[in-house]
Amino acid sequence: MKLRATITLLSAATLMQAQQPAQTPAPPSTAAEPAQQPDLTPTDQGYSITARSTLVLVPALVKDKSGKLIYTLKASDFRLTDDGIPQPLRLEEDNGGQPLAMVICVEVGGAGRNHLHDYDGLGPMLDNMLGGIPHKVSIVAFDSTPTLVHRWSSHLDSISQTLASQDPGDSGGAVLDAVNFSVNLLRPVPTTYRRAILLLSETKDNGSHTTLGQALRAISDTNTAIYSVAFSSNRVEEAGAASKLSSDEPGPDHGCFSHDPKTDKVVKTDGSVGPAEESKGTQYFDCAAELAPPLVLARMAEIAARNLLRKNISESVAKLTGGESFKFKDVKTLDRDLFTIANHIPNRYVLSFHPQNPHPGLHAVSLTLPNYDHLTIEARSSYWVDDTTTATPPASNAPVTPKQ
Repeated sequence: MKLRATITLLSAATLMQAQQPAQTPAPPSTAAEPAQQPDLTPTDQGYSITARSTLVLVPALVKDKSGKLIYTLKASDFRLTDDGIPQPLRLEEDNGGQPLAMVICVEVGGAGRNHLHDYDGLGPMLDNMLGGIPHKVSIVAFDSTPTLVHRWSSHLDSISQTLASQDPGDSGGAVLDAVNFSVNLLRPVPTTYRRAILLLSETKDNGSHTTLGQALRAISDTNTAIYSVAFSSNRVEEAGAASKLSSDEPGPDHGCFSHDPKTDKVVKTDGSVGPAEESKGTQYFDCAAELAPPLVLARMAEIAARNLLRKNISESVAKLTGGESFKFKDVKTLDRDLFTIANHIPNRYVLSFHPQNPHPGLHAVSLTLPNYDHLTIEARSSYWVDDTTTATPPASNAPVTPKQ
């Protein structure tokens, strides 16, 4: 594999020709765009990739036990399964020169109000990450509501100035809404661009209207890598924040997942009390067991992904998309984390495959190195395929006028 010193991010989701110019809920870009557009299906609330999208990209970072990056592997060294089914892989040999579209998604509300000064001097770091390749960047600032504060631009000086001039927001920190908003900004980006989100936020959500299911679909149905650098919340109620997230019903009416689990203690015939018949967790696992392979793997992956999102959103969205997550406390640790991201990205393997008869919904992806037990690998764990006949639109945030 030929590696470059420039920054390499995940490429766009589909390599299909567009029938019409795509639209997006976000305000239009002022920058000139190439004519080519991704194959998107219009809906009332946005766009979603359909089952016709057959190319899935899997970026992978490989290290040895000491943490040293390994970049001499070939496609034949990797083994990938899609819902347990092995897939033939292709390794992109040299994609470092491909242009990049990045959304910088920064929390200005909640605990983020204490970190606005940390972004004053990010110009040199952004230049290190983006200066060596064609790029365009937009900025989304969020508190209780995500707002587009900088339209697509390739001018890093103006981008740095916008980051440094953000005013404190309200007490909210709607991370899922902001991520969903950012994904929607990237949907109509031409397929000649790679897509990425740099998320600067706390680890917990506070106030999102996006449900866990909608969030999972949003981050899984485009080939967008999310790199998160998170700070801790100082809220007393942080531990209960995850429980406040909106949730979806896990299954259709009268289905196995539709009823409440039998969590009441059992009263035996002799009057003694026994343990509950099941918990929510055992209900999920028992219901998933009723599905036929490979759907059982996909369902188990969806359950695991939802639970992951409840625990730590910033870390979860990075892991699920094949990006990386870090934590920072101050300017020094933020610079260190961004430097690490800039160093790791060009040394990622970019693997791709065409799913064989993909079913609609979430797919469980597993990437391994069978002959290299001493190496560790970080890669995306899922992707989403829409059903063209019954697809429902992804959650969308209403466009907000950029701040002047």
